[in-house]
Amino acid sequence: MDQLDIEILRALQENGKQNTKEVASKIGLTVTPTYERIKRLEQKGVIKKYVAILDRKLVGKEIIAYCQITLHKHQKEMIEVFKKHMYFLDEVMECHHVSGNFDFLLKVAVDNMGSFQVFINEKLATVDGISTIHSSFVMDSNKNTTVYTL
Repeated sequence: MDQLDIEILRALQENGKQNTKEVASKIGLTVTPTYERIKRLEQKGVIKKYVAILDRKLVGKEIIAYCQITLHKHQKEMIEVFKKHMYFLDEVMECHHVSGNFDFLLKVAVDNMGSFQVFINEKLATVDGISTIHSSFVMDSNKNTTVYTL
């Protein structure tokens, strides 16, 4: 990646909906080479996908919780089974295998506390291999970004 690729990535992180002509004008290239660079970045997997970032409160996700999960045994098979289960739980926005005092950190988004209780009792707690679940709730967010510094 060179400086022009980095500028393209910065522009697309700022607004993934802008067209190639808009990106080209921001980075000082013509449309065709800008288009080719974007396609190459997509093909290499640097750009994984384009998404819309929603206002969670306007779509009814009032509760964000971070759940710290400890497994009974830290074995490869149990870890893989847990990861597969998390992939299919719609409430889980992020699932990270971490080091430290617990094994996984989950970011969970739900409508309200009743929804969270249902998620814990009827979905998460039914996954085999979980030893403990500790949850922390977001009270306020002063920074929430998806932009990587390049």
